[in-house]
Amino acid sequence: MAKTYALGLITAVAASASLSKNNCAYADGPFSFSPFSTPSSNASQPSSSSKQSAPSNPPSSSSTGDAAEPPPPPPKVRNDHPRTTSAGFDPEPLERGVQALEKISQSSSAKQVLEAIKKQEETRQVELNAKAAEYNALKAQFETERQRVIYDEQKKLAQHQAQTKSQMARYEDELARKRMQAENEYHRSRNQELVKLQEESSIRQEQARRATEEQIQAQRRQTEREKAEIERETIRVRAIAEAEGRAHEAKLAEDVNRRILIDRANAEREKWVSAINTTFDHIGGGLKAILTDQNKLVVAVGGVTALAAGVYTTREGAKVIWSYVDRILGQPSLIRESSKGKYPWSGLFSRSIGTLSRGGNKGHTKDGKAFGDVILHPSLQRRIEHLANATTNTKSHQAPFRNMLFYGPPGTGKTMAAREMARKSGLDYALMTGGDVAPLGPQAVTKIHELFDWAKKSRQGLLLFIDEADAFLCERNKTYMSEAQRSALNALLFRTGDQSKDIVLALATNRPGDLDSAVADRIDEVLEFPLPGEEERFKLLKLYLDKYIAQSETRKPGWFRNLFKRQPQKIEMKGLTDDMLKEAAAKTDGFSGREIAKLMASVQAAVYGSENCVLDPSLFREVVDYKVAEHQQRRKLAGGDKGSV
Repeated sequence: MAKTYALGLITAVAASASLSKNNCAYADGPFSFSPFSTPSSNASQPSSSSKQSAPSNPPSSSSTGDAAEPPPPPPKVRNDHPRTTSAGFDPEPLERGVQALEKISQSSSAKQVLEAIKKQEETRQVELNAKAAEYNALKAQFETERQRVIYDEQKKLAQHQAQTKSQMARYEDELARKRMQAENEYHRSRNQELVKLQEESSIRQEQARRATEEQIQAQRRQTEREKAEIERETIRVRAIAEAEGRAHEAKLAEDVNRRILIDRANAEREKWVSAINTTFDHIGGGLKAILTDQNKLVVAVGGVTALAAGVYTTREGAKVIWSYVDRILGQPSLIRESSKGKYPWSGLFSRSIGTLSRGGNKGHTKDGKAFGDVILHPSLQRRIEHLANATTNTKSHQAPFRNMLFYGPPGTGKTMAAREMARKSGLDYALMTGGDVAPLGPQAVTKIHELFDWAKKSRQGLLLFIDEADAFLCERNKTYMSEAQRSALNALLFRTGDQSKDIVLALATNRPGDLDSAVADRIDEVLEFPLPGEEERFKLLKLYLDKYIAQSETRKPGWFRNLFKRQPQKIEMKGLTDDMLKEAAAKTDGFSGREIAKLMASVQAAVYGSENCVLDPSLFREVVDYKVAEHQQRRKLAGGDKGSV
């Protein structure tokens, strides 16, 4: 029984060894098996058939053992492959196992061999399990490495995709920016073209409007000229008719008037002849009495001689005394205008009247018209008011006065501003011109010293205003400057070397660059008087319109003078508004204040020259246009003279 069991076990072990060998060595049959894998159903069939045939072999072996004959070999199946069966099974290991099993069964130590085989099998199973575990570990490591590689590849792919996406975004953004720049450049060029077209269109429209306006103005002037010609012709015809009528009437009354005049002349002649005869009779009687009486003749001749000598002596003595008084007490000959009287007692009444008028005009000063007829730029007027107030405070504190320089184009109000500044600060003022110094020659130095000595006698302080100062205060290195002019300039520099508490020196010039450097060094305040702006011209037009037109018929004070003076014709204004004055102010660009005053004087003369003494818009515009054209022509002539020089 033990032999039978051992034989079956060895057969199974041999079969399993054969199977394991086939699985590890990969038989050359049509099937292949991966290591450490479960055997398929085809490979398990021989094992099961061997297990079934293994138990059937022991009975046969037992029967043969009893008969003591070896069993017959199994029939051989045809196999095209020498090492395997047709089913893919290699029987050689099994045969070797059977042979080994027969040897073991015949051996006396079969049990020890079986135990050794079992241990060997177990060892091989442990090795196989270790290899399987190692394989699984390698497989897991491989899977982990594969996952890591996949993760790295996916990460690189994601980074590459992100980089590609960012590059695409940058490229798209750059394309969009370039497209927007191109669109902006196109729109900008288009807008520039549109603006250029609009400017050209506006220029053409403005040129057309100006041409139309000039044509309308020309037609209007032509119409007004024709109207004036018709009016002049009508006046001439009327005057001729009236003259003819008066001549006819005079001719008719000529005889009557001649007789009346002859009778009146005869009566007058007889009256004067009788009066002359009576007078000469009395004179002849007196002369006859004197000539016949020697005493009377001597007395008459002596009386006439004494009377003539007394008259001559009195006249010459009065001249000498008056010249001495005038030299001591009178104002210098260089003074053209002054608020002080010629003599100390001559200006008391006028100064008192001026003080009363200034006291009555305080409210007028508060209204903002502190400079009367002087219209200046607001900033310049504020500065002059500040200087006037500073001068007043300087005088009250007995501090030195500050010298000033006024420069600007002619007719901008420098003299008027100086006069009003002196009046507002409470100072006396004196006006002289620089052109009066040169004709004095060697006497100029004496006259300048007399001028400053006279100015120091003012109790209130005096503002000495020198107009056209560059006439004798120019650079001393000029070749055409005479020695007398240099001496006069040196005298003025000597008298103005220190700050004075009695005299404020104010110089006015159109060319400040021509003044001597020493004169410029004595100036403390420099004020520029520019040409009036449009707003100032409007105010000046209103001022002189009120002065020359609205108040032209106002009588001057004095009832005795007005008693024998003929009443002037009143000027009537029709339709003259502020808009027309603003239009005139816009047209008179470049006019000075003096030119605007002359313009309004021309308007007054044109109104007086009209028939009905009415100022209407057409006459006002005509005079303004004429004066504007005259101003432009004068500027062209001045520019031509400068160019020729």
